[in-house]
Amino acid sequence: MTLESVKPEAPGTRDTSEAPELREPPLAGGAVPVLGHGLKLVRDPLAFMSALREHGDIVRLRLGPKTVYAVTTPALTGALALSPDFKIDGPLWESLEGLLGKEGVATANGPRHRRQRRTIQPAFRLDAIPDYGPVMEEEAHALTGRWKPGETIDCTSESFRVAVRIAARCLLRGDYMDERAERLSIDLAAVFRGMYRRMVMPLGPLYRLPFPANREFNRALADLHLLVDEIVAERRASGQKPDDLLTALLEAKDDNGDPIGEQEIHDQVVAILTPGSETVASTIMWLLQVLAEHPEHAEKVRTEVESVTGGRPVGFEHVRALRHTNNVVVEAMRLRPAVWILTRRAVTDTELGGYRIPAGADIVYSPYAIQRDGRSYARHLDFDPDRWLPERAKDVPKYAMSPFSVGNRKCPSDHFSMTQLSLITAAISAKYRFEQVDGSNDSTRVGITLRPHDLRLRAMPW
Repeated sequence: MTLESVKPEAPGTRDTSEAPELREPPLAGGAVPVLGHGLKLVRDPLAFMSALREHGDIVRLRLGPKTVYAVTTPALTGALALSPDFKIDGPLWESLEGLLGKEGVATANGPRHRRQRRTIQPAFRLDAIPDYGPVMEEEAHALTGRWKPGETIDCTSESFRVAVRIAARCLLRGDYMDERAERLSIDLAAVFRGMYRRMVMPLGPLYRLPFPANREFNRALADLHLLVDEIVAERRASGQKPDDLLTALLEAKDDNGDPIGEQEIHDQVVAILTPGSETVASTIMWLLQVLAEHPEHAEKVRTEVESVTGGRPVGFEHVRALRHTNNVVVEAMRLRPAVWILTRRAVTDTELGGYRIPAGADIVYSPYAIQRDGRSYARHLDFDPDRWLPERAKDVPKYAMSPFSVGNRKCPSDHFSMTQLSLITAAISAKYRFEQVDGSNDSTRVGITLRPHDLRLRAMPW
């Protein structure tokens, strides 16, 4: 299965000459004074976003004093992502600027973004991925090697550790030990919690008051940036220039042919280490939860791995042949996407789906809601990896499954991420089955990303 193999729907946008009377999107119900719909987004954001399609293809929300437009259909989310009338901006990206800065590829727009994509893209080309295979294999097997039969696994720390180590060792080529990975995972957890609160409840000056949550957020954010400065300083001091992404950044030139600035280097390293590590780690947690909840698929993965490898340790060269394993990963990402909410901003007066969108308006949509919509999927809440078999995947509407986005904002590390996720899933399933233990909490923790609150599993040998 490939994520590009789904069939197209009708286009989401129309020639405005055919629609002189553009409509105003309906206002969603349930707004309260001052906070608007922000309270619903805090209390049960996934249910709230999933229910919006019942009110229209596009609906208006109130977040504090702001009006935000929510897009609810696959076709319109695709049109939104591909249209030059909308840029990366809005509440999500404003909340992320404290982490990612304004000069990194994740938040930049226009010529700067195009130049930065040219700098980092070679590291993620399909033909570059095999160079990372040995590191991915080593880390995947080191993960299972740390576990002992019958012991309880803290899935949050283990998932972050393997995700951070793979990103650091493949893309920054440094010796990043467990202490640094653990420090990064702790910082990220606090930062992403605080950023979500700031996005859905934009209370401005209140976030500068010395409340415990604000102090935790500020401490974690400061330590995260300090960690990045340490990584860059270590590389400069070493005098080494390995063929990796950090070397490419340190030698990159701006549009005038001058070296890029220190702030841009810093922001780019943050963008390499943090969003990718957070989303991959969250997906690994959900995969572990899936393997525990659906032992029949864990057994099927184990059998497939044994068949493909002949009983040898699974490696990079086996990944493409692990079809059911890959489909388990895709189905886990469909039901539990790490990135569950995205925003854009209109750069001009425009239209989307026949609705009027004014310049400067913020637009929000939820991959979580899109990917669980019963209009696009039969038995939409069932975990069914076989829905990604070629003969069934063709029935899924285009843009109903876009875990790495589309267009010029498509995640450059899509093949890198899928490879490591499939390899990790295969390695752990070949050695262990999993059981939940007392005190485990696999309910969904909603922040900027989705992951289990506190997933703890017992690793049992087959």
